[in-house]
Amino acid sequence: MLYLANLGSRILHVSVLTKRRYANNFCTTADTTRHAHADQALLEESNVRKGEANKLFASSQYSQAIGEYDKALSSCPNYHEYHIAVLKSNIAACHLKLSDWKAAIDSATAALDALDRLIPTDKDGKANGAQEGGDSSVVEIEGEDSDVAAQMEKLNISDQRRDDVQRIRAKALMRRAKGKLESGGWGNLQGAEDDYKALSQMTTLPPQDRKIVQKALADLPPRINQAKDKELGDMMGKLKEVGNGLLKPFGLSTDMFNVVKDEKTGGYSMNVNQSR
Repeated sequence: MLYLANLGSRILHVSVLTKRRYANNFCTTADTTRHAHADQALLEESNVRKGEANKLFASSQYSQAIGEYDKALSSCPNYHEYHIAVLKSNIAACHLKLSDWKAAIDSATAALDALDRLIPTDKDGKANGAQEGGDSSVVEIEGEDSDVAAQMEKLNISDQRRDDVQRIRAKALMRRAKGKLESGGWGNLQGAEDDYKALSQMTTLPPQDRKIVQKALADLPPRINQAKDKELGDMMGKLKEVGNGLLKPFGLSTDMFNVVKDEKTGGYSMNVNQSR
């Protein structure tokens, strides 16, 4: 009798554990489904906002469009990198229309950063594919709930939307390059040239954009050199003012020192003029 009682107790214990595990699995599945529905609702709301913003952009209401795009960003789940990139790129387009070059550069850069988190690019701006020797058809997913959803989103992007990602990348690069070109200055012009070089490597670039890229790459080098010489000249002028302030108590001035540029190397050397 004692043996049968112990056996019955063990069976009851196993039964309770099984029910608990089933209940936990059911709750986990229900939570995941609920989160998926909530994220889908947020994405739909974001798309509605984006549609309103597109209408405002089409009617030249660029400031109002930016406000609606920002609302669309607020609704968009933060792991939907592709949708975020589209919105940021559209905001960059609005800033260009408003001649707000810095804001356009910042928004376009944010769009490119989002795309790079989806499909990283190499140093030439080309999208990287599957790893050499790897099997891109077998992918291991780790994590739970929103982490899994985020990873699945990345897989869907890389498998189904690679062309779309490249198209948005081209738009964002064009907009950032335009902002840097209009901002001027040595650093911005050099950055614009880098963006146009990346665009020139894209085989799917529309013909009208390719013409803009080719013209920019032809026009930029002299502008970059001019901006470089001006900024270096301004820097040397400021250094001269500081130097004169330091040398004046000793009866000296920077005019006693000749700075000579080496046209071959682009470097500078300094000679002392004793006659002054």
